[in-house]
Amino acid sequence: MKATADLSLMHLITGASVPVQLVMLLLIFLSVWSWWLIFYKGGVIKAAGRRNTTFDESFWGGADLNQLFQRVQNDQATSGPQAQVFAAGFREFIKQKKLASTSKEAIVDGTRRALKVAIQREMDRLEHQLPGLATVASVSPYIGLLGTVWGIMNSFRGLASVGQATLAQVAPGIAEALIATAIGLFAAIPAVVAYNRFQAQLDRINVQLETFAEEFLNILQRQT
Repeated sequence: MKATADLSLMHLITGASVPVQLVMLLLIFLSVWSWWLIFYKGGVIKAAGRRNTTFDESFWGGADLNQLFQRVQNDQATSGPQAQVFAAGFREFIKQKKLASTSKEAIVDGTRRALKVAIQREMDRLEHQLPGLATVASVSPYIGLLGTVWGIMNSFRGLASVGQATLAQVAPGIAEALIATAIGLFAAIPAVVAYNRFQAQLDRINVQLETFAEEFLNILQRQT
């Protein structure tokens, strides 16, 4: 019963050496931060996809481009990435058409550049803080391994002064050291899964924006 009590999770954490406890605290902080990023970025990307679908229905539903542009301008806070790309392209298109000396090719080229810049800006906004998940996923196992190595070294240093080492003397030190690796994996695995999933969703949104930009440019090209 004593060995079971000594090897309980809480006892191993509270009984670990100070460096190992610091490693555990750092890993717990990284885990909490990564879960906050997972819920935050998940909500942002989901909202972006939903708003893109709503705008797509309005755009291809036969809405007047001028009225749609004014609607997006007046509702910047809730407009999705596709709406922002549309507004940037249409704004540049109107600006170029007002210049009497501007040729048809210049109007199209200027609008294309505005659309590309808007796509890049929207993708940068959606990818903001996403590298944090990649950081947690990559460094957490190594931080946990550092705590494990330190804990095992500390255990062996304690055994050096013991004449005869037994399993009961070795097990608690090694167990508390391995907890650091376990916490590191607990922080890293959800971050890896979420990062890969978000990256795939962002790739789809990027393709959607680029496809919309080409189709929208063809519409504007016919109007010139």
